[in-house]
Amino acid sequence: MPISENIARVHERIAAAAGRAGRRPEDVSLMAVSKTFPPDRIREAYDEGIRLFGENRVQEFAGKSDAVRDLGHAEWHMIGHLQSNKVLKAAQLFTGVDSVDSVRLAEKLHAAAQQLGKKLPVLIEVNVGGESAKSGVEFDSPELEQMLNAAPRLSNLEFRGLMTIPPFTEDPEGARSYFRHLRELRDQIATRKLSAVHLETLSMGMSHDFEVAIEEGSTCVRVGTAVFGGRPRK
Repeated sequence: MPISENIARVHERIAAAAGRAGRRPEDVSLMAVSKTFPPDRIREAYDEGIRLFGENRVQEFAGKSDAVRDLGHAEWHMIGHLQSNKVLKAAQLFTGVDSVDSVRLAEKLHAAAQQLGKKLPVLIEVNVGGESAKSGVEFDSPELEQMLNAAPRLSNLEFRGLMTIPPFTEDPEGARSYFRHLRELRDQIATRKLSAVHLETLSMGMSHDFEVAIEEGSTCVRVGTAVFGGRPRK
């Protein structure tokens, strides 16, 4: 199916899910996860109105960034685990980093952004399922509290929200409670009115479960195969 039809179908599903939750479709952003896809496919998505793109690896995006640099209104977000030795390159390449999972990483990103003379929007990645194989700070962890408290001194970072990847279940409904927990965490933090912390973004939901995520309050869904089709074989 052409990318244009895929995107139209995803927008229809976003609108339906938003309607079921009494929300406006325009309050949910669609991020196309372009990892492993070549520049020409990214251009197709851009031509169909996609402006948010998510990448998982710094080196992979570095290899194709020149070919998409002229897409002036595109935003490029790092959504994969970021290694410490790739922080400066990530700060150079990406519009935002949506996978900040430790105070140490936040401090390094702040230093890199300061060196580059830029403000870098970030999301805190939360490991909602407590899975050892996944990145992210855990609920009620000292790390999360420390990161929130560190925000005022990390002045080159803009803490804009939370991101999560729930445990996979065949039935998308299995992710509902995890999405709800992240929304409740965001709301709880918001009541504290912390300095330099403005968690308006809830990045949750992927091709498999984004409709459930929207029903539970997601403001940004990260969709790859439902937009681009099957990923290229390596």
